[in-house]
Amino acid sequence: MTDELSLTVSRLIAAPPERVFAAWLDPKMLLKFMTSGEGVSVAHAETDPRVGGRYAITMKVEDREIPHGGTYLEITPHSRLGFTWESPHSAEGSTISIDFTPQDGGTFVTLTQLRFKSEDSRDGHKRGWTSILNALQATLG
Repeated sequence: MTDELSLTVSRLIAAPPERVFAAWLDPKMLLKFMTSGEGVSVAHAETDPRVGGRYAITMKVEDREIPHGGTYLEITPHSRLGFTWESPHSAEGSTISIDFTPQDGGTFVTLTQLRFKSEDSRDGHKRGWTSILNALQATLG
């Protein structure tokens, strides 16, 4: 495991920061856009959106369910989220920060994830987060 591995993905979302930020904390919205690739759906999502609260997302790939969860570390309305990322494919202590910046009538979203088991794991997560941001745009745009 290498602590120095990280990734950053970003996307302009054609919706105001308030809507984009809220989507990340709303279980009904997470069901729609937390799809990390072709053939992936979300079977379950729940949130307790407060610092120290937990979230849980179960992604479904064919007949397999993959649990994801974590703890909210930072919730700054409409501008920044921070949380731990726990899944069978992530390194212990992995964290995510998401910045929401108003831009051109929409929101520029920058997602950064720290700590990966390997470069392959980082690259797979980068593809997944890119797909998720594309699905978020499709959901809100």
